[in-house]
Amino acid sequence: MQEHYFSADPSTPSRPDTVRVVLPDVDLTLATDSGVFSGSRLDRGTRILLEHAPMPPRRGPLLDLGCGYGPIALTLATRRRRLPVWAVDVNDRALALARRNAADLGNVQVGRPEEVPDDVAFAGIYSNPPIRSGKGVLHGLMTRWLPRLAPEGRAYLVVHKHLGSDSFADWLNAQGWPTSRLVSVQGYRVLEVGCSSSEAPPSSG
Repeated sequence: MQEHYFSADPSTPSRPDTVRVVLPDVDLTLATDSGVFSGSRLDRGTRILLEHAPMPPRRGPLLDLGCGYGPIALTLATRRRRLPVWAVDVNDRALALARRNAADLGNVQVGRPEEVPDDVAFAGIYSNPPIRSGKGVLHGLMTRWLPRLAPEGRAYLVVHKHLGSDSFADWLNAQGWPTSRLVSVQGYRVLEVGCSSSEAPPSSG
């Protein structure tokens, strides 16, 4: 297990670096460091999520859950410059990097999970979730944040099949969050998760 999944203050010595995020519509150079997720390169799963998840909706706040140094949040904020993007993590080193990387954008709010106001409902949640942290942590993240989806909102999660993507999708469905496999690339599944039917407003029909 890598320290970045659970440590607020990584003990790994700092080794500053940069990572370039190059997509058809985005070209970013981001400050990184040791002690954060995939600090030496853009993680393959993150790249697949950014390449294959649908474009963000045009209205409503967006959330990067487990932002690290910010590649997902910064890509979302670049694609939708008028939408507020929340980037949350528990790793203080990652948060400092994400704030630095977002400094030139006016629509990114970086903070710890408890700093997100309770009344914010997200039009989109995007995450390369911390699968290796264990089911307890992973399921806790989902039960905390998926109820924050707006009624028409969607979450997009990338998980490798060898790390249990299919059983994870089954669990999400069993909890009442309709989940489908959007795409499978190099063993990574991009899952699309809808609002729970128990949380959505009743149909007028």
